[in-house]
Amino acid sequence: MAGVQLIVGLGNPGQEYQHTRHNAGFWFVEQVAASYHATFKPEKKFHGEVARANIHGHSIWLLKPDTFMNLSGQAVQSLATFYKITPDEILVVHDELDLPTGIVKIKKSGGHGGHNGLRDIIQRMGKDFYRLRLGIGHPGDKSKVTGHVLKKASTDDQIDIERAIDDAMRVLDLLVDGDVQQAMNKLHTQ
Repeated sequence: MAGVQLIVGLGNPGQEYQHTRHNAGFWFVEQVAASYHATFKPEKKFHGEVARANIHGHSIWLLKPDTFMNLSGQAVQSLATFYKITPDEILVVHDELDLPTGIVKIKKSGGHGGHNGLRDIIQRMGKDFYRLRLGIGHPGDKSKVTGHVLKKASTDDQIDIERAIDDAMRVLDLLVDGDVQQAMNKLHTQ
């Protein structure tokens, strides 16, 4: 299989959202950019900030949509179409309510699980892309979800999320090489 060509971090633009759990996807791609000396630049035609990183000998696109979560697919579709990147070459990194805080999993395809960013990407691109799911825990009641994802994580939760990002960074070379199964095995057995 082809390796990942595009890594999309989901989040909301703006200072007020910067430290909220919903921006865990942004935190991941920012870590990738920092680790591989890539710089994000605003790119209007791709509806977001874009960087190019050389990871394990591969030139990889990094994308942070600036469309707000509900329209994330607009940015993904624009960049993927322009550079002829297929859904199975895309890794979307997002916060995941259904995983305990600090747990990270990779999966291919599937539904949106109520995540508005995923919902929009699926609507525009289909569902056959990879997801890097960063666990943020569930607040316990459906009515508390919005407040939970749009609130800053506690210090302990933040440390756990950052540890999950570090764990995912350790399998990044496998993902860009196209060895997703080995990346999953390594990540899911930690």
